[in-house]
Amino acid sequence: MGDLGEAFIQAPEHRPNTHLINSGDLISPDEIPTIDLSSLIDPDHDKTAIAKEIADACKRWGFFQVVNHGLPADLRRRVDETMAEFFNLTTEEKRKVKRDEVNPMGYHDEEHTKNVRDWKEIFDFFLQDSTIAPATTEPEDTDLRKLTNQWPQNPSQFREICQEYAREVEKLAFRLLELISISLGLPGDRLAGFFNDQTSFVRFNHYPPCPNPDLALGVGRHKDAGAITVLAQDSVGGLQVSRRSDGQWFPVTPNPDALIINIGNCIQVWTNDKYWSAEHRVVVNSSKERFSIPFFFFPSHEVNIEPLEELISEDNPPCYKMYNWGKFFVSRNRSDYKKLEVENIQIDHFKA
Repeated sequence: MGDLGEAFIQAPEHRPNTHLINSGDLISPDEIPTIDLSSLIDPDHDKTAIAKEIADACKRWGFFQVVNHGLPADLRRRVDETMAEFFNLTTEEKRKVKRDEVNPMGYHDEEHTKNVRDWKEIFDFFLQDSTIAPATTEPEDTDLRKLTNQWPQNPSQFREICQEYAREVEKLAFRLLELISISLGLPGDRLAGFFNDQTSFVRFNHYPPCPNPDLALGVGRHKDAGAITVLAQDSVGGLQVSRRSDGQWFPVTPNPDALIINIGNCIQVWTNDKYWSAEHRVVVNSSKERFSIPFFFFPSHEVNIEPLEELISEDNPPCYKMYNWGKFFVSRNRSDYKKLEVENIQIDHFKA
């Protein structure tokens, strides 16, 4: 990606070494729980114990890791190889499927988080090809548009492997959604209907070595907008999470057998702040490239996000006003594409 231009430089208070807990300090990064999902193989097994573990993790961290998650190891190997092969193409070749403001899927190397450019390149594709979304961010505009994926000619198996991976991760996302519902004392299928015509997508991230990793970030601090993120990462490391209790940053140690799960804004709003959508970021280094694959589990564009009626009461009034997911999604997507003059949309803008 060349030299570190001004667009990449973080403000001093947001640079990688600020407010960071090191793994050798008293607070260990393994405080993010690791939850074993092997008992889910038996459909008759009582899910209450796992649901309680998830509840504790969602309240305290908004992050946890899962092992024995059911994602085939061979598929993971194939998608990793295919992703690396794509990013190894020439810039000219990759830009044949470059995204723009009209088509939000495809290759992009100018992603912005909170109006600072990220040190990375990405490739995005929808789970459902095509996906329906609002045509504009204007509240009164009811027009919709059909969004489709862009697929490169090379690698030759790229589309097939991407779609196979997305379908497998979607299965895990629905299992986690069921467990989150149970953890709240709700029926397991309480949230599933919000995802009938989902806007979910998969992202391939490539973080090249950075000449000044003390000044830039692979991804700036942010909270995920959707319901659940399922992250596969390599062994290099770089993900950092802000602890709910005090805002300190701490690193997440890579586990080759685990997937990282984090709660997004939708879950935080549905649970009326009981569960936490944690701020997180990615640091880069000067010697090793890093790859990761987040699956962003997003509701249908029609869904209005607000605290669930079963979870609010006179003693626990709604913390948020209702907002439409589709309009929120379109607004966030456009702010990721390029630098704006204003802060991009956040759930705090809908605080009651």
